[in-house]
Amino acid sequence: MAYLSIGQLARRSGVKVTTIRYYETIGLLEEPERTESGQRIFTDSDVQRLSFIRHTRDLGFPVEDVRALVSLQADAEKDCASVDRIARHQLGAVRRRLTKLEALEAELKRMIAACEGGTVASCSVLAALGDHDDCLVGEHEGAELMAVPPSKRS
Repeated sequence: MAYLSIGQLARRSGVKVTTIRYYETIGLLEEPERTESGQRIFTDSDVQRLSFIRHTRDLGFPVEDVRALVSLQADAEKDCASVDRIARHQLGAVRRRLTKLEALEAELKRMIAACEGGTVASCSVLAALGDHDDCLVGEHEGAELMAVPPSKRS
């Protein structure tokens, strides 16, 4: 059996080393074996499990749901009703976020359309941003949790 270092595991799974250590800390990954010098060593099964975790996180599953899915995955003979329930719950959460994002999009379009140019002192976009009561749609509250950070924008 070939062993992998944490760096090799990171490259093969596409997960940063710091994230791997975090997943170990919170119990999503089992404590790995170590060499005599204390270096973590991993196997192909760790790559598969970490890839599974990464994909579930990419799909937006919260850590507790990922933990449940990892646990359920370990029992191949178990009924998959629990897995289905978790996936359906996540789909509902995604749909709720989409609704908020659509409201956010509508509000931003309205603000931009109201802009007539001019100076910052008379900017209707800044005025709307300064007073939430001017918004026509309230469902975009909380959408900041879904915003793309400036460093990730293309």
